[in-house]
Amino acid sequence: MNGHAKSQAGRLRRKLREFWPGHSPLRRRWDRAEAAILGGLLAAFVVGGTLAALIAGHWAYEGALRARHGELAALHQVPAILLTTASLQPAGYYASANAWWRASGGERHTGQVLALLGSPAGTKVTVWVDADGRLAGPPLRYSQVQGQGALASVLAVMAVGVVLLGAGLAVHRVAERRRMAAWDEEWRAIGPMWSRHG
Repeated sequence: MNGHAKSQAGRLRRKLREFWPGHSPLRRRWDRAEAAILGGLLAAFVVGGTLAALIAGHWAYEGALRARHGELAALHQVPAILLTTASLQPAGYYASANAWWRASGGERHTGQVLALLGSPAGTKVTVWVDADGRLAGPPLRYSQVQGQGALASVLAVMAVGVVLLGAGLAVHRVAERRRMAAWDEEWRAIGPMWSRHG
């Protein structure tokens, strides 16, 4: 390493030392305590946020997966025949129409189903029904199961972050009050000496 690179590395080390807790001669006990606590809170966020994301994500994923399996076991698809033309809905491509379908026991049911906009009467569509032949929403897709796990992970990290941020702000407020009290006390001790010299 040449002399220029050594001097740059030395300057960088000195600069970093200024920010390291306890190395500045102007730092007081509360400054060092605050820096140590905030460093601990940062480490707690890294560890706690990771654990919270893993646990919450796994819990939400498993719950959504169980719900999906339950829905797949309880629901099935049947063909339905449109009785009216599918009319426009605010949703866009899909529209609703009256239709009829048969349950697994053979009884006929009617109701509003979704179909492509403009589909004429007589068009066959597939609908999800329960064991009694009543219309039901489709079961969760696997991508939705994964999405619920990911969302739970993100929310868990945010919750840990909010709690630790609140703790950090509280520590900072307490440390600031202690610093001000210490400075006031020092000024009361030193201030009269300065005023006598003035």
